[in-house]
Amino acid sequence: MSSNSHPLRPLASVSEIDHIHLLSEQLGALVPGEEYSDVTFIVEEKRFPAHRVILAARGHYFRALLYGGMKESQPQAEVTLEETRAEAFSMLLHYLYTGRASLSSAREEVLLDFLGLAHRYGLQPLEDSTSDFLRTILHTHNVCLVFDVASLYSLSALSEACCTYMDRHAPEVLASDGFLTLSKTALLTVVQRDSFAASEKEIFQALCCWCRQNGEGGATQDVMSAVRLPLMSLTEMLNVVRPSGLLSPDDLLDAIKTRSESRDMDLNYRGILIPEENIATMKYGAQVVKGELKSALLDGDTQNYDLDHGFSRHPIEEDGCAGLQIKLGQAYILNHIRILLWDRDSRSYSYYIEVSMDELDWVRVVDHSKYLCRSWQNLFFTPRVARYVRIVGTHNTVNKVFHLVSLECMFTHHSFTLEKGILVPNENVATIAACSSVIEGVSRSRNALLNGDTRNYDWDSGYTCHQLGSGAIVIQLAQPYSIGSLRLLLWDCDERSYSYYIEVSTNQQEWTKVVDRTKVPCRSWQTLKFDKQPASFIRIVGTHNSANEVFHCVHFECPAQSDMELKEGNPGQHSSSTSQNPRRKINRVVPRRGTQHTVYYSGMITRLDKALTPPLAVSSRRAPADCVESLVDT
Repeated sequence: MSSNSHPLRPLASVSEIDHIHLLSEQLGALVPGEEYSDVTFIVEEKRFPAHRVILAARGHYFRALLYGGMKESQPQAEVTLEETRAEAFSMLLHYLYTGRASLSSAREEVLLDFLGLAHRYGLQPLEDSTSDFLRTILHTHNVCLVFDVASLYSLSALSEACCTYMDRHAPEVLASDGFLTLSKTALLTVVQRDSFAASEKEIFQALCCWCRQNGEGGATQDVMSAVRLPLMSLTEMLNVVRPSGLLSPDDLLDAIKTRSESRDMDLNYRGILIPEENIATMKYGAQVVKGELKSALLDGDTQNYDLDHGFSRHPIEEDGCAGLQIKLGQAYILNHIRILLWDRDSRSYSYYIEVSMDELDWVRVVDHSKYLCRSWQNLFFTPRVARYVRIVGTHNTVNKVFHLVSLECMFTHHSFTLEKGILVPNENVATIAACSSVIEGVSRSRNALLNGDTRNYDWDSGYTCHQLGSGAIVIQLAQPYSIGSLRLLLWDCDERSYSYYIEVSTNQQEWTKVVDRTKVPCRSWQTLKFDKQPASFIRIVGTHNSANEVFHCVHFECPAQSDMELKEGNPGQHSSSTSQNPRRKINRVVPRRGTQHTVYYSGMITRLDKALTPPLAVSSRRAPADCVESLVDT
């Protein structure tokens, strides 16, 4: 067959025609003149010829205006637009015809009018793009004006950007001319924020200027109510506030009474808000002012530490006088602290954390003095304004020294729930990534119970076990959590069933039984719910195996996650008691007799240089009892 009989395949680059730029230019050429126009807009006595079909195609507002059967629908109609600036409307027409607008070349007041027109005519993409541009050009001289407009049009993203900028530059904003132009509503929104971090004296003086220029009737009283008088010194109240005459003597006396009778940390302080960023760094002026080996705590190195270096410390004393104290660069709003306890061995610590504004009055925001904790601690609390942070160790399971590798302080917008100061987790915290570990139990792979692998297990590996009547499987969480559910996968490669119970503890001394399945034959997936309990340790104790004398568990998680999250690769059925589980095909791995095997038991590693003992199995196939029996034989 000749090549002429085959259709030609054009290159992809020329198979599609895209002349949008020509369309934009040619439509844009219609804007200045009256050629083909059939409607005229009159703005500030200037005439703007236009084409109703183009405008109607660009927005619902113009479609309703020009084709809605009103007088504007008549041929060659003239439409007068009130409260509209000609320069901004000219920009809008150019955008409607071309899809383009040059924002950087426009004056700020024109940009705000342009934004107002986009909002009025329902041009959402244009409104969003203009708002995005305004966010990039904020400065102390225009932020108040932009915020007023954003508040008027309910532009939440732009309003929040303005507030954030004003928070970071509060003294400069108070001194700007734009501050005096704020509406009363916008003004109160700004100065009532805890994160508007200026001195109360500066805020009071700026509000006095605003009231002299804008105050009418009850406006002055409403505005002055935003001043936090108890934060001012007695000298400032007598020499600055009292002579102004804007506040009554009773207001001043009430403020003095509140100041004298309240704890310092109960006062409604203002602080700097920098979300999702660690402010306990040298970049933000933080420094360790108390403790030993101070330089290590804030250097940001969370990898290079050992027995000799890479941590700060203090001796653990009964009176709690010792501790590690950090002075932040300024007063910040905090609700989240992360610390890394020294974790190069299996030791645990207890501690508490306090914050202060003056180093005299301290408020405890985290109290883990009665709990055993290890490694990374993710701590949350009610937002507090603080200049100082103090960490006091109360217990070390090895010696009388508290060791801290790293500290981070920040404010987070992530939601969290606390019960009596203990975090209620939503995600599985019994993971290696969350610094949990198996501290008792037998397995061929360290922390196999917590690695999240619910598919790759067989007769010889992929599970953790203990001998019935002796020992247990114990998991230590990194910190105490309020737990109300658990989920585990019992070994289910044959038809055997298990019985067991589960206890929780915060100190490994006092245990609370939360699950009792000692009289129920259980198989495969177990989802267990109970009343929430604070827990740092979970102990799983097997009491029966229908095949042999060993209890085997493949996977553990707390709190229990949804079925969808672990459905993939699920070899068993989701159940809280006996379930009918089809026998799955497995890739059996049979170790050679006489070879070395590594068994992890209670955090210790033992080498077994002997053959595996024949299992105690009802089934003719080898059951997963080898690792326990091998350990017992040694």
